[in-house]
Amino acid sequence: MGFVLILGGARSGKSGLADRLATATPEDPEMEDRIRRHRDTRPPHWSTVEEPVDLQAAIRAGPVSDFVIVDCLTLWVSNLLGAGRGPVEIRAMAGEAALELALHRGVVVTNEVGLGIVPANELARTFRDLLGAVNALFADRAERSVLMVAGRALELSRLDTTTLSR
Repeated sequence: MGFVLILGGARSGKSGLADRLATATPEDPEMEDRIRRHRDTRPPHWSTVEEPVDLQAAIRAGPVSDFVIVDCLTLWVSNLLGAGRGPVEIRAMAGEAALELALHRGVVVTNEVGLGIVPANELARTFRDLLGAVNALFADRAERSVLMVAGRALELSRLDTTTLSR
């Protein structure tokens, strides 16, 4: 059992690697189109749960034998912030969801948003920092982590702190 965490920037190939699923809510016409395209590419035999907020319940809803795709943590964190949840609560929810997901086989997709400039406004900085923390929580529980860049996958290894102190 275990899941693979796929990180990367926008349009880097993350979701293609994970056989795209959506956890978004359609807030505008462009997002509606993205969700429609996600739905259209799913094989008809897939069982799909689209849950924008209660990720833990969605993971628990299926048998442990199911392969789970979470696409994506970025939208989940955004949805939680938009629903008024605070960073401490979101980190706790992420820790619980990652523990639950570790009991399954699956893939988790998320964006790496901390490689650019420091955002000018407080909400954007909170989101960037919080998503980085959530990504790290999932990476800790993941069997493997992969960084997607320009459609190419780079396997990420765990940091061996014992060798750093030498």
